[in-house]
Amino acid sequence: MPPTSDRSAPSDHATLRVTGMHCATCVAGVERALRRTPGVRAASVNLAAASAAVETDPGIDTETLAEAIRKAGYDAETVDLNATTDDHTPDPEHARLRRNLTLAAVCTAPLVVIEMGGHLVPAFHHAIMGAMGERPLRFVLLTLAAIVQFGSGRRFYTTGLASFRRLAPDMNALVMLGTSAAFAYSALVTIAPALLPEGSRHVYFEASAVIITLVLLGRHLEASARGRTSGAIRALLKLRPATARVRRDGRETDLPAEQLRVGDEIVVRPGERIAADAEVIEGEAFVDESMLTGEPEPQRRTPGDRVVGGTVAQSGSLIIRATGVGRDTVLSQVVRTVREAQAAKLPIQTLVDRVTSVFVPVVIVIAAITFIVWQLLGPEPAFAMAVSNAVAVLIIACPCAMGLATPTSIMVATGRGATLGVLFRRGDALQRIASVQGVLLDKTGTLTAGAPSLTDVVLRAQSPHERTTEHQALRLAASVETRSEHPLARAVVAEAESRGLALSTITAFESRPARGVRARVEGAHVSVGSAAWLRELGIDPDPLEPDADRFAAAGKTPVFVAIGANAVACFAISDPLKPDAEESVRTLHAMRLTTELVTGDRERTARAIAGRVGISRVRSEVLPEQKAEAVRDAQRELGPVAFVGDGINDAPALATADVGIAIAAGTDVAIESADVVLIAPGVMGVPRAIRIGRATMRNIRQNLFWAFAYNAALIPVAAGVLYPLTGWLLNPMLAAGAMSLSSVSVVANALRLRRVRI
Repeated sequence: MPPTSDRSAPSDHATLRVTGMHCATCVAGVERALRRTPGVRAASVNLAAASAAVETDPGIDTETLAEAIRKAGYDAETVDLNATTDDHTPDPEHARLRRNLTLAAVCTAPLVVIEMGGHLVPAFHHAIMGAMGERPLRFVLLTLAAIVQFGSGRRFYTTGLASFRRLAPDMNALVMLGTSAAFAYSALVTIAPALLPEGSRHVYFEASAVIITLVLLGRHLEASARGRTSGAIRALLKLRPATARVRRDGRETDLPAEQLRVGDEIVVRPGERIAADAEVIEGEAFVDESMLTGEPEPQRRTPGDRVVGGTVAQSGSLIIRATGVGRDTVLSQVVRTVREAQAAKLPIQTLVDRVTSVFVPVVIVIAAITFIVWQLLGPEPAFAMAVSNAVAVLIIACPCAMGLATPTSIMVATGRGATLGVLFRRGDALQRIASVQGVLLDKTGTLTAGAPSLTDVVLRAQSPHERTTEHQALRLAASVETRSEHPLARAVVAEAESRGLALSTITAFESRPARGVRARVEGAHVSVGSAAWLRELGIDPDPLEPDADRFAAAGKTPVFVAIGANAVACFAISDPLKPDAEESVRTLHAMRLTTELVTGDRERTARAIAGRVGISRVRSEVLPEQKAEAVRDAQRELGPVAFVGDGINDAPALATADVGIAIAAGTDVAIESADVVLIAPGVMGVPRAIRIGRATMRNIRQNLFWAFAYNAALIPVAAGVLYPLTGWLLNPMLAAGAMSLSSVSVVANALRLRRVRI
């Protein structure tokens, strides 16, 4: 029984790099070993990433986890997800694999030349026999085959025997059994031929050697291809410059980027990469941010603007003040997020795990039945044919492709998304986003730019002795709004400051989300917010409602101002649509997705904005806590839905939706409620994310079909079921080549996602 833990208690997370895994059965073995370790709550192993993500009780040493993996027959080391430099050092396992392949190829080549050449060219066979004699020649072949079997092929015994001890044989066990059977039979024929009937004295040294060589070649090609699946992370890590020119104590000094501190003033010259997240304090430049957002158009940056480490100042120079360095930069957050997503396991992988948990034992049984049937019913030499066909079954059935089908696609897709400004915080979001039927969108900061401005002020008609001036209404309202973080509040404050109005000190401040604010200013209660807010306070907003309706019809948001018990003014605040809002909605409709606008604005404002972008379904005057209910309603009607919001006020809806998509405005990517974070400007990232998810699931289904269909079709052929009808048998060497090709083809298919049109 695996240990149980309180999942509600605090936990630690660790990621380990695991070497020596080659198939889905290897993955299952490592996961089983980790889950049986005391203190481990959950473990997920990714074959393509060669990593294990482990959730543990607090205080569990990662070395304990690594030791559990080593006992299972593999090697492990801790991975730092926060690494800020390119950690793609040469893989020792890949280097050993290359050496083993070279040795195997050198020894296998003469085996093939002697055996196959003798069959194809009788004169060559007679010449060798005349020069060496049959028995000495067979001992030479035995020596070469033994070097391949126990030198280059030692890895199969190390891991294969360990898997047998765990009662969970893996693909290494299949290769070990198959090649050992062929080698042992051939060695017996060579050393003690009298023990076998004369008609069965055939040797298969070249078969066992070629099988090992081809399997190693397949693994080498597979490892090389898999290395390209993490190219996006390496490309991002290379963006961080090695040095930065820092201005300290009036002097400029070149320092390693690792030595930068928050608050440092950094000089950025034309064409240089920015070394840290920072705020521009001097200068002006156009900055290429395509590495982070996927958008090719350079952005103009002036004092007060924020810039992101890794981007390039194409023209102009800047003096910037560092606000985030090292692992606290946006670039580091992006890399960390992609790494975590790549280590995830999709729900579809559960099916693969269930199949592969019984696959290898079933294959061993099929191979045993194949041997027995051919031994009893096969033509002469029955024993030799029984060995050959049983070996072919063992070799053809290695489940490498099954284990690679899903994780390779995840790695490529998440990396591709990161280069397009779409961050999948959770790998399983790729599967969920592919099935969404509807998209619910917030308005402010999602469809609109999130930079509202006050455009109109209307005053209520009052008697001359109590008349409130426009400046007075704006000054009092702005004084109250200084305590609010709402974008509309910032618009009121910005307008007052632009007019040079002196704001007053306030007391007794209170706030109601999505309603408004109230405070005591200069001896009077000043209330600012919606009509509903004023009514809650017992204030009648009706005299200003016609003006509010007029503003709303123009797509502007009306904000009421009351002094004491009287509504005295109505402000119109306009938040322009993002340039790509209409195109994004049009694209979603072309993808046959239903869209709905969910906003706290009044009905007429919401419908005006929705009409501009082409959304017909509108839910208005919705409080933040009611947005989650709007999501549930859409789920009941449409099925799986995505919610798109700014990641703060929309957190309940983001968490409730099947997929939460947060707009991060290119800087803040640490939005915990979302599954997907869009760091590119605009909202085209929404259809882009859905397309990535759909393309990924399509790619995974192709991979799984190929992997399962390959085994389902070729295992019977290897067993010889076609022999009575066609005389066809599958040579074990061809089986090894086909098995290796299946794994390489799956990885190559996943790599197509790097070029898919999004």
